[in-house]
Amino acid sequence: MSEKSRLDEIREELKKLDISPTIFARKEIHELPDILSADEKIVYLVEGRNKTNNHHIILVATDRRLIFVDKEFMYGLKVEDFSYSKISSIQYETGVMLASIDIQVTDDVVEIDGVGKYHAELFCEKVREFMSSPEESIQNKPEPSILDQLEQLGRLKESGILNEEEFLDQKKKLMGKL
Repeated sequence: MSEKSRLDEIREELKKLDISPTIFARKEIHELPDILSADEKIVYLVEGRNKTNNHHIILVATDRRLIFVDKEFMYGLKVEDFSYSKISSIQYETGVMLASIDIQVTDDVVEIDGVGKYHAELFCEKVREFMSSPEESIQNKPEPSILDQLEQLGRLKESGILNEEEFLDQKKKLMGKL
């Protein structure tokens, strides 16, 4: 049996999140394997239109960052990503059937409209969770064991990054943690 492609993994993630992108988002979805790192997880995804140029785009909230993906018809691909710590606010406004999302990033406001009402609300909630605790989400990764750290130290010495004295000093500190 062949290994699953990253695109298949992404499609499965979206399915588990109960997200069904429209045909208009197909080009952007196909770009995600090249944009996301191998272990980056999608938290939520919405599609809509960029208010400034009226292009169809997707907004992807991952466990690390917020990504805008615009696979432009003639001009290729435009990707912008922001760490959650750079986002000062995110809000949505609903209309009869659709909603718009405004994201304040540093000194810029990114506006997306034509988003489904339910999806806009859920997307903003997910992003706010990461905005309120960006350091926690990054720290969820397990810390390497002392043995792993010692192996890494040995590789640093072998490659010449650490000299003998620095190596022994760091090794002593790690051994003290055991």
